[in-house]
Amino acid sequence: MTQHTDILIIGGGMVGMALACVLAKAGFDVHVVEEKLPTPFAPEQALDLRVSAVSLASENLLDAAGAWGQVLAMRATPFRRMRVWDAVGFGDTRFDSRDIGEPFLGYIVENRLLQLALWRAAESLVDVHLHCPAHLEALEISSAHVRARLSDGQTVQARLVVGADGARSRVRELANIGVTSWDYDVEALVATVKTHAPQQDITWQRFTPSGPQALLPLPGHHASLVWYQSPDEVARLLALDETDFLAELLRTFPRELGSIEALQGRGSFKLTRRHAQVYAKPRLVLAGDAAHTINPLAGQGVNLGFMDVAALAETLIDARTRNQDIGALHILQSYERKRRGENLLMQSGMDVLHHLFKPSRGALPMLRSAALALAQNLPPLKRMLTRRATGREGDLPRMAQIGRLK
Repeated sequence: MTQHTDILIIGGGMVGMALACVLAKAGFDVHVVEEKLPTPFAPEQALDLRVSAVSLASENLLDAAGAWGQVLAMRATPFRRMRVWDAVGFGDTRFDSRDIGEPFLGYIVENRLLQLALWRAAESLVDVHLHCPAHLEALEISSAHVRARLSDGQTVQARLVVGADGARSRVRELANIGVTSWDYDVEALVATVKTHAPQQDITWQRFTPSGPQALLPLPGHHASLVWYQSPDEVARLLALDETDFLAELLRTFPRELGSIEALQGRGSFKLTRRHAQVYAKPRLVLAGDAAHTINPLAGQGVNLGFMDVAALAETLIDARTRNQDIGALHILQSYERKRRGENLLMQSGMDVLHHLFKPSRGALPMLRSAALALAQNLPPLKRMLTRRATGREGDLPRMAQIGRLK
């Protein structure tokens, strides 16, 4: 038996579920396909390794989706300040939420809890229908609709299919959409630690001759440490026993970290830049990591995905208001125009940062120190950078108003 719906979303992660909730609240009938249920939350659970820095604009979107209250009821760590400095130079830039009249710059939240909060919000909406566990097996696209065959034996017919199924998107593959991609020459080692100092209200990133190091505050006496290193060095560090690994952290990370009482988890992930060659085809569109992945240096990956959600929701709601076909290519391309340039700009900016702050000799260290010092000593520039990072600058304020759909 075939089920009929307005929009079929493949992928029930953070981006897919946020889109489902916002569209259902706006009156669309939505089906979501996801392979695995998120693990339920318990306060005594260990903190996850993968976390995201949620911007103010993304907070607004999550609130519109009905999920932000759920996030706060579990675990979220606000931060008011951010510091970026060069360990071997004179550059030192500090950002403060008070400079832009905001109580916080953002929140550090575990990725699993973001997905779980959105999942709970979706379960409360009658117009969201969940297929889980299930995955996409085949797509048939015609001029009037798309038909998807799922692994649970169901067939879903929709006016539009959205690929929100991650960097290795099956939707993108079946649509024969190519990607431009390359791996960076470093990997990110991530460790969750228990610290002697209580939770800080600051995130910081230090650039060293061997690569960047970062601290993201977590609840209580906890922090997430990110250490960018060559793949060989990451493998060596992960092979150390806990005592030797903690000794390496204390020896290498700055004194701002303080003492570490225990290691609670560690792992690593490769850094890859990907960009889909197009976001849209007739009756099919990509969002989030299915469309783009980014170097995580500035912590903007999940925020770009949430802004995709805001722009796509705005596009589809506007098309319906005008009695236009939501699966028409020119409608979907208007979403692509809103987001592709913004995403490409952010990707390119992260490439510049990667090369500017990678281990180097000669004039480059002086150049990056000068850039950090310039940002610190020009308050208007610093305010602009702060507003952009939080989603309060450029095109983002319009999309941040997605909360009006509630």
